[in-house]
Amino acid sequence: MATVCTMAWVYGSVQGVGFRYSTQREALQLGLTGYARNLDDGGVEVLACGEAEQVEKLIAWLKAGGPRRRAS
Repeated sequence: MATVCTMAWVYGSVQGVGFRYSTQREALQLGLTGYARNLDDGGVEVLACGEAEQVEKLIAWLKAGGPRRRAS
């Protein structure tokens, strides 16, 4: 399979709350490479590279609230 890379920018309460660590952990579980870094404007920039299906799963996780998502 071909490797794809996607960039995402996440805003809200994402700095100083473990967001980058949680995103890194989720990405590693999906077999992805890349980074999550703080931006000067208070957001976080995420670069995710790997199989398209796995990258899409990470993006869906981010859209669903990332580490703030609660399982019930």
